[in-house]
Amino acid sequence: MQLHGKIAAVTGSAHRLGRAISLALAREGADLAIHYFHSTEQAEALAGEIRALGRKAATFRADLAAPEQIEAMFAAVQQTFGRVDVLVNNAAVYDATAIETLTAEQWDAQLAVNARAAALCIRHAAAMMPDGGAIINIADSSAEKGRAKFPAYCASKAALLALTKSCALALAGRNIRVNAVSPGVAMWEEETGKPVKQRVLSRVPLHKPGGAESIAQAALFLIADDYITAQNLRVDGGWHMG
Repeated sequence: MQLHGKIAAVTGSAHRLGRAISLALAREGADLAIHYFHSTEQAEALAGEIRALGRKAATFRADLAAPEQIEAMFAAVQQTFGRVDVLVNNAAVYDATAIETLTAEQWDAQLAVNARAAALCIRHAAAMMPDGGAIINIADSSAEKGRAKFPAYCASKAALLALTKSCALALAGRNIRVNAVSPGVAMWEEETGKPVKQRVLSRVPLHKPGGAESIAQAALFLIADDYITAQNLRVDGGWHMG
């Protein structure tokens, strides 16, 4: 798929990885539907950057834990752009939930945003892809590897990988391709100290972190190739093998 003149919707696009993916899509010629929830100023700033690149951009606020807000968001996207050609399910909740103290509310909160919302976004976006399209789900190498303190998060990302395969099969006849990108150590939290970084990177075969740009380029690759679907592209420095 050539992106010039295409319409791309990116969830959680106001900052960090979503911002990098949105800008990469705009540089390739796409117009952007920018989803955000709390980050109003960042979303508007991103829209300004995209317009400065000569592309169209509009912001859409929605709580992805609320199905009715997802539906309203896509109705607004359709009214603004008329269609969607690319969907990137990037928004996610990332909270530690030790299994010894895990509550039903914690489990439901992460599955609602990380898995259910992605499925509903695919449902609504696919209905707006009359000529086919590309869907990218941002998963995580933790979906396959597991993390002791993050069982709900890892389970939600594993569900996202299963969703990727199922939707790829279901939508192939409509020329809609569905793939996943699984980052490993891509972006540090601000409070992450040097000892923790060193300990984590010691388990990464390449011994260095990735970055938002690497993930964005992986997404662009999967969007561009019209014969790739149902794949999970790991961009994690080999971390999943450790």
